[in-house]
Amino acid sequence: MNPDTPLLSILGRGPEPEQLRHVRQVAARQAITAPWPHWLAEDIVEAYASLGVQQPWLHQVTAADLAHHGQHVIIATGTASGKSLAYQLPALNAIHTAQLRQAASPGRILPDSEDAAVLYLSPTKALAADQLASLRALGLSTLRAETYDGDTDLAARRWIRDHANFVLCNPDMLHFGILPNHEWWSRFFRKLKYVIIDEAHGYRGVFGSHVAEVLRRLRRICAHHGSAPVFIAASATAAEPERSFGRLLGEAVTAVSQDSSPHGATTIALWEPALSDIVGENNAPERRTSIAETSDLLANLVSAHIRTIAFIRSRRGAEAISGNTKRLLEEVDASLPHRIAAYRSGYLPEERRELESSLRSGKLLGVASTSALELGIDISGLDAVLVAGWPGTRASLFQQFGRAGRAGQSALAVFVASDDPLDTYLVNHPEAIFDVPVEASVFDPDNQVVLGPHLCAAAAELPLGPADLELFGPNSEQTLDQLVADGYLRRRPAGWFWTHSENPSAMINLRSQGGGPLNIVEADTGTVLGTIGSEQSHYQAHVGAVYLHQGSTYLVEELNEAEHYLVVRRAWPDYYTTARDLTQIEVLRDLRQKSWGPVTLHFGEVQVKTQVVSFQRKSLVSNEVLGEEPLSLEPRDLNTKAFWFTVDASHLVAQGLAQSRFPGSLHAAEHAAIGLLPLVASSDRWDVGGVSTALHADTGAPTVFVYDGHPGGAGFSERGYETAKTWLQATHDAILACECEYGCPSCVQSPKCGNKNNPLDKAGAIELLKILLRDAA
Repeated sequence: MNPDTPLLSILGRGPEPEQLRHVRQVAARQAITAPWPHWLAEDIVEAYASLGVQQPWLHQVTAADLAHHGQHVIIATGTASGKSLAYQLPALNAIHTAQLRQAASPGRILPDSEDAAVLYLSPTKALAADQLASLRALGLSTLRAETYDGDTDLAARRWIRDHANFVLCNPDMLHFGILPNHEWWSRFFRKLKYVIIDEAHGYRGVFGSHVAEVLRRLRRICAHHGSAPVFIAASATAAEPERSFGRLLGEAVTAVSQDSSPHGATTIALWEPALSDIVGENNAPERRTSIAETSDLLANLVSAHIRTIAFIRSRRGAEAISGNTKRLLEEVDASLPHRIAAYRSGYLPEERRELESSLRSGKLLGVASTSALELGIDISGLDAVLVAGWPGTRASLFQQFGRAGRAGQSALAVFVASDDPLDTYLVNHPEAIFDVPVEASVFDPDNQVVLGPHLCAAAAELPLGPADLELFGPNSEQTLDQLVADGYLRRRPAGWFWTHSENPSAMINLRSQGGGPLNIVEADTGTVLGTIGSEQSHYQAHVGAVYLHQGSTYLVEELNEAEHYLVVRRAWPDYYTTARDLTQIEVLRDLRQKSWGPVTLHFGEVQVKTQVVSFQRKSLVSNEVLGEEPLSLEPRDLNTKAFWFTVDASHLVAQGLAQSRFPGSLHAAEHAAIGLLPLVASSDRWDVGGVSTALHADTGAPTVFVYDGHPGGAGFSERGYETAKTWLQATHDAILACECEYGCPSCVQSPKCGNKNNPLDKAGAIELLKILLRDAA
């Protein structure tokens, strides 16, 4: 891309487009290199040199040195900053030098304490496969690296256990395949020197809580076999990485976050689609969708032969952007549509490799992708990145932005806001993106709903003793007592024992919470396509729902919760579905509270009764509501944690907010607050729920609740409590910044609202939040 080409002419919107909210120029960054560590074997230096790595960057050496000298460390730097090399150096050096010692004394059997092994954990199999390929490319004869996951051939598993010295795995396989069979792995555990945790920022919410317990079980098993490995994590840039990873691991860690890798100059634009002529719920204007807007921008860039990738969170969105862009380009240049493609999980491995190759070579000019291209895949030479809708975290945004300019050329990055309060806030408050790392990876390792099953799994692996209580945290003793009372464990003088024949690990799904999974059955063939967690079924798998699986669209014809299955039929609808629910909430225990004058903030345990009562069909193109149908589903109870605030009604009236406006003002503030929570917690709108009421039975006052949508809590509402001033101020500012008159999906309307977004008082929500924040500490 020519650095002198004006940004606005590339986007093709004229000299001063109304959609452009902010432009930020990020200067080129020069590399800061450092000598190879003095302790590193010369063979390893030569292996990297053969791949073109002549000298490491400073942050790589800093992190490698810390790990080599026994400190747990997290490398939290940007995309393409070489985090892999930072953890590979100490790990490969330990293996290589141990093997050289063995070779130097051929008649001597090397004790396990002098040998070395490494365990690598990644959240996806694809990332582990890419990592394996990079390790094998080094050509080190001393390295025996293998992947060990659900796809590993049974005949190969024993060889890996007995002979591999670098095992690439995922937390799921460690949880139910390795730890329960640790005696089979005893030799590997005895010589385990390093545990590498890749993409550590991805372990958040309930999944993060589960992985935290798995890592505690891993540390316990290592100690049992006589090892104390050093843990090395790699993460995208994030707030408080040492705190987040320390909480995940349960140990103190050191963070290396100063990025010394080179990068080309980047122009970053924040872009908000204009309001359209379409009128939605309550006569609110609909904003043009981020999919339609991104399709236009991608077509403009590709027609100028700017190599571009467009990111969006959903598979359906990636396909829609790709298809829309092809249609737009057909009108401009018939040679261009075939140079556009979609990329997402669900494609066959050979299809993905072909797309990656075409993108690297320039054969493809534009790709619409899910986050599948965000992680672990080296694509250089791209000129521009479009991000359609907030990707979930600031870390992910910059990870995606970093895909352009990796070859040293100048680059363009555009964030296209979706119709959401958080996106509205961010495009109008660029400082929240560029100047303050406000988010953190949020999870709750003390969630007793998660902790209990893992204590059972730990007891089955090795009876629990009093010394283990500190490892599993402050709630462990109380949880153990409850497990004994419920008959899951038995207490003996030596500790707690699992006395059942079943393997408790097999009953824990790290990536979901709630009841058992439901099989997804294809109606015409009877094929089981996959599973869905029961906690999601009422929202995503009710009769009439549009269900997306492996990139294909289905309509749900039957939901049978008693028999744990649902029946779907292949379809090609031009709409998507959203479920609506009615919710009641009861306060069980107030754990913490603080006062802002007449306002009291609370964090505690609640019971939520929810019933999905209907669903809407919405146009894929315009988001227009096409119809609504009632549902007859049983209500569900959820015991979880919540943040809530109460304010004295007389104080609100004294400040000028009439009592008749309480319901609409509280309701609008609740919707907007849920939308803005990801600003301070790495949650998704669908991870949390909310309730507002002008007079709640348990509090006796006007109240707004925001609760975690997972049994036992997930840490999101707790993070909201801890950062309430930042969160609620941002909520106020987001509503204020939206140019609609009475409230729209960009500020106070919610796609989940069971009351059809009624009543909503946008102006009242602004006044309410202003009153709340007046005395904020």
